[in-house]
Amino acid sequence: MIWNKSKQPADPQQDAAAAPKKGGAAAFAQKNWKWLVPVAIVVLAGGWWLLKPKGAKPANVDTSYTEAVPETRDVSNTLSGTGTLKPANTYSVKSLVPGKVLTGGFEEGDIVEEGTVLYTVDSSDATTKVEQAAITLQQAQRSYDKTADHQYVRAEVAGVVSSLKVNKGDEVKSGQEVAVVRDSSKMNLVLEFPAADAANFSVGQTAQVTLDGTFEVLPGTITAVTGTDALSTGNLLTRTVTLSVSNAGGLTTAQAATATINGVSSIAAANFQYQAERTLTALASGTVTAINVREGGSVNKDDIILTLSGEELTESIQSASETLRGAELSMQNMQDAMDNYTITSPISGTIIEKNAKVGDALSTGSDLCTIYDLSYLEMTINVDELQVSSLKVGQSVQVTADAVKDKTYEGLVTRVSMKGDTSGGTTTYPVTVRIDETDGLRPGMNANAEIVVAQAKNALTVPNAAIVRGGYVLVRQDSPSAVNADASMSAPEGYVYVKVKTGVSDDNYTQVTSGLSESDTIAYDPSSVSSDSYYDYGSGGYDDMDGEVIGGAGNAADLTEGGEETLPEETENGEAPAADAEEPAEGIDPAEAGAVVVD
Repeated sequence: MIWNKSKQPADPQQDAAAAPKKGGAAAFAQKNWKWLVPVAIVVLAGGWWLLKPKGAKPANVDTSYTEAVPETRDVSNTLSGTGTLKPANTYSVKSLVPGKVLTGGFEEGDIVEEGTVLYTVDSSDATTKVEQAAITLQQAQRSYDKTADHQYVRAEVAGVVSSLKVNKGDEVKSGQEVAVVRDSSKMNLVLEFPAADAANFSVGQTAQVTLDGTFEVLPGTITAVTGTDALSTGNLLTRTVTLSVSNAGGLTTAQAATATINGVSSIAAANFQYQAERTLTALASGTVTAINVREGGSVNKDDIILTLSGEELTESIQSASETLRGAELSMQNMQDAMDNYTITSPISGTIIEKNAKVGDALSTGSDLCTIYDLSYLEMTINVDELQVSSLKVGQSVQVTADAVKDKTYEGLVTRVSMKGDTSGGTTTYPVTVRIDETDGLRPGMNANAEIVVAQAKNALTVPNAAIVRGGYVLVRQDSPSAVNADASMSAPEGYVYVKVKTGVSDDNYTQVTSGLSESDTIAYDPSSVSSDSYYDYGSGGYDDMDGEVIGGAGNAADLTEGGEETLPEETENGEAPAADAEEPAEGIDPAEAGAVVVD
């Protein structure tokens, strides 16, 4: 509270009586008044101070005091700012591929969900590229599989490994014979029959096979009959018939036999053949690192007989692998590009602008539409560096808009930026406010935000003018709290000064947390209200003895870390502001400090 000094009007009679006569000393005083006046003032002030009795009361002053009683009310301290409303999220949809717009069945103002198809673009050229990429991938896959398989020698038929021509650790060349696999479970017998008779034979028909030498008869089955006639020795027309005979273990390729089918005998005998026999060769050069079967062992088709390794073989496999990977990536890129021809909404929201229609020819980067997420709105206010410490995420905000009359919206602080912007010697920090209930609001509207930085509910309060700087209140002597009067403070007759502890302050009232009661009667000069709000609270909120208190760090411009009110700093010229000059120090008579005191 800044106490206003009162200047008493000059007494004309006293001035006349005290006026010196002209001439002599008077002339000297008139000539040297500029330096005599300050000296006289100092002498007079010093003499008054020395002669004044301790505890003496000042002279009466015509000051009008207002009496009141402390009242219980809600008090809040707020911080205000303005900003422009923005949507929760904004997305500008652009074309990633060129082409003609085929579909676009939506309009401005439509609400769309994330993933909704907005446009389709002609993708005929892209489809061709995808097919080409697929063919290239298939070729690369086959090449890799073949190259990778060169490290193995596999059984080309099921049977018995009749011979192994290499040992583990041997060096082999590409094309070198390494093993023979033979299927002797069944033997084939290829015979010539008269064409006229053989024309009536069919596959699956049975035959009687007679072994040469032993004349043993074995059953056989027709597996093939040639469809054309051939001229044999003796100018006889014949057809070739192939028979399959189960081998119990005694048949070899050295054994000959004849056959009879439907009573028709073969023209001549022939030697048995193995049903299948393959000589296996290495497909690449390398070292034999493993042999998986012994000579005479049985294998199935595609079983690995042995494994090869070598630097050249490894490089070939690696090269084929890289080619395959390149083809896979190319195919993936083509497929991804195909996805770009179907344009979907990236967010849920409202169509604000539609810039392309069916039939339009698009280029890469063409603007298609703009979508706003209006599930909530945001605004940003810039807060001064002296006030930003009083804000934190989660604080309540009252929002009003110029375009929406007589309606207040609830907001919430969602972000207090750590990065400030300095301009003209002042630093401000962006503070983001979120508004969930947006009925009547639109992006682009100007809005006002009022943030409650401190709040005390059901608090005992007094008018701001009642708080004397230093934390004193003028209380009538018959008030209960007068027993706690500060004897060092001179007060008007019938009153005493009581030290109080204050809390939250708004434009009109200040919370008193201790020192007063509702039964007290206070007095104050309404004209002596300070322009600055008075605070006395700490960083952890307010200590409200009688009511519920909500608050944070308070106003950094008015508070020290411990919650005490900070005094004004010195000015640039080293002199203290006028308010400091008028502030009575604790334990000093206010009248001595230039304050107005009434008896």
